[in-house]
Amino acid sequence: MNRHFFTLKPLAALALALALILSLAACGGKQGDASGSSEPVDLTAFYETLTQNENAPALMPLEEAELMDALYPGLSEIETSQRIVATAAITSVAAELALVEVANAEDVPAVEAIFQARIDYQVGDDANPGGAWYPETIENWKQNARIVSNGSCVMLAVWENADDVAEQFNALFA
Repeated sequence: MNRHFFTLKPLAALALALALILSLAACGGKQGDASGSSEPVDLTAFYETLTQNENAPALMPLEEAELMDALYPGLSEIETSQRIVATAAITSVAAELALVEVANAEDVPAVEAIFQARIDYQVGDDANPGGAWYPETIENWKQNARIVSNGSCVMLAVWENADDVAEQFNALFA
């Protein structure tokens, strides 16, 4: 009986190792989402859904590279699969939406840092008034800016109901 027990032990360890390898391989898909879904997330469709809502602020997509680089320095240097960035059409409105899917998931922290730098610039500090300029707009950037990451997708939402937008973004990966 003891002899069979010792021969089963290596087989069990091998089976566990194989299960671990298979589970890691299943999580390594190119979709960039944590759900394991085989369907890629369509950030353009998400953007259109948000902005077509009657309560959505008027946003202007950034398509010029110089403007993108001025507002989000370093973002254009990161390889992306999808990228939609839109700002408020009026500077006195605190509304902005940036949706990025990076080609390499290791770039997610860099995108998060770029988005945080955008918030920090808009808010300013005691020495500088901030790019948002108007006190109410600065306060909105402070209170209503959210950076959310899910897999290889990162979102910056500056929206009056930013928590709702963050929930909708996360729901894409459920």
